[in-house]
Amino acid sequence: MPHDQVPGRVRLVGAGPGPADLLTVRALRAIEGAQALLYDALVSPEVLALAPSACVKIQTGKRAGRASMKQETINRLMLRLARRGLEVVRLKGGDPSIFGRVGEETQFLHAHGIETEVVPGVTAAAAAAAQFGFPLTHRGEARRLLITTATTRDGSMLQSGWAAAADPETTLAIYMGRDQLPAVLDRLMANGRSPGTSAMAVENAGSPDARAVPGTLADLADNLAAAQVSGPVVVIVGDVTARAAVRAAPCRQTVAR
Repeated sequence: MPHDQVPGRVRLVGAGPGPADLLTVRALRAIEGAQALLYDALVSPEVLALAPSACVKIQTGKRAGRASMKQETINRLMLRLARRGLEVVRLKGGDPSIFGRVGEETQFLHAHGIETEVVPGVTAAAAAAAQFGFPLTHRGEARRLLITTATTRDGSMLQSGWAAAADPETTLAIYMGRDQLPAVLDRLMANGRSPGTSAMAVENAGSPDARAVPGTLADLADNLAAAQVSGPVVVIVGDVTARAAVRAAPCRQTVAR
């Protein structure tokens, strides 16, 4: 970086679940002012279209189970672009602080003297609940919300924390758990959560083509397999999902409980 070059800034921005009208105003302004945009695979074309035509756009991948740019490469790209004095936006689906590696990226950038800002976004669990008409917490029914991923960095299933997730007054939101769902539900039941607990898998939460697949711990995995989903899925476990207005939501298909 030239001695007289003032480094730019990197904004780590949550793009929400897909539709542009679910962006925060701050996220919209960041995208509209971006000179370089590094975006994940789940960011919708509608959101990407908000960036200036002259903005440098780089797709980084980052979708579970698919090839993507290595994190080290993304870090170096952000650093290089910021050192050129550019306004850099690192655009992530959902909220960047929920399984978005925002901690790793800010730590790397701060270590190299680059200013950062985190802009929150609507996360998939909140989008699913709003779209399909159920609360994530409810007085006398769900006292807490637990957000978890079903897998570790190497793709194997998490081995700890299932006792807390089995609490009947906890709404459990499982991210990146589609492929591990049968084992996850078995683990919850083995830790004491009732097989009859209401549950729901939502594909493409927040999008116009979102699809809700309702069930219970005992049958949700089979229901989801029968639905043949291909998009990203968030699984919500808890009695609150029984309040869902599945038929009233904009779905392509639902699977009856």
